[in-house]
Amino acid sequence: MKNDFTNFYLIFVLVFWGACNPKSTGNDHTEDNDSFPAEISVFKPEGPNPVFKGTGIGTWDKMIRERGYILKENDGYHMWYTGFDGYEDNDFLKLGYAFSEDGFQWTRHEDNPIFAESWVEDMMVWKHDGTYYMFAEGRGDIAKMLTSTDKIHWENQGDLNIRQVDGSPLTDGPYGTPTVWVEDGTWYLFYERNDQGIWLATSQDQKVWTNVSDDPVITMGPEKYDQYGLAVNQIIKYKNRYYAYYHGTSLEDWSDWTMNMAVSDDLVHWTKYAENPIMGENKSSGITVHDGERFRFYTMHPEVVVHFPAE
Repeated sequence: MKNDFTNFYLIFVLVFWGACNPKSTGNDHTEDNDSFPAEISVFKPEGPNPVFKGTGIGTWDKMIRERGYILKENDGYHMWYTGFDGYEDNDFLKLGYAFSEDGFQWTRHEDNPIFAESWVEDMMVWKHDGTYYMFAEGRGDIAKMLTSTDKIHWENQGDLNIRQVDGSPLTDGPYGTPTVWVEDGTWYLFYERNDQGIWLATSQDQKVWTNVSDDPVITMGPEKYDQYGLAVNQIIKYKNRYYAYYHGTSLEDWSDWTMNMAVSDDLVHWTKYAENPIMGENKSSGITVHDGERFRFYTMHPEVVVHFPAE
């Protein structure tokens, strides 16, 4: 009789604990639709697409690739992109700029490429105290930072100095697809290493970045869609939660990518969306832009396609 009462009590405690403690937000779990509002997770292409692509002729931006970035300001939409003239090993990737009043019709800058002093690709831009900070990859997928006060003229500030938790340098190898979020004086840097995971480092001065953990905060798999690679494209904050838009691949040769999402309450612990991927057809490097009424979702590779929330 005593054993029956003990077993009943243990079952009651476990059931009560489970009811009071919903699913944790560890990277080993996925989270349901309620945590991913449809207006930021369910998109469909709308209007004539693509809205921007390479010239297709023998110019410096015959083709575009990787993550470009769009920043909306009062005067319109500002886009930076990587241009190149083919797939030869000696191609030099340069930075282009285009402007649009509506986010659909784009005009290339007359002085493109606007930066050709060194290799620039896979960039994002953050405006802070009147300065534009560009985080990009250089040759060899090494993250670097550039700054500008007018969005056109950029000064290379050099490779990012990322340190492990104990202050020692990172091990040799690439560290790319840098993605930044700034809040309460702290700069948060998300980056990948060979697309084998997503790490997080922080900085107070943008000169030295220190890992929060020497392990990735978002790992590959176990889901199929990102079992062979992933990298963050953008972090947003919506309804007091943080959302990461990232591309992942289910193929070992990286020949096809999908767009995916994860959510966090603290920028450190992330939970993948149970309905990933949110977009396929090899559309990658996606970012959101709020147009004043709703979110737009632009996929930037291998051409720029705009999507709107599905009704």
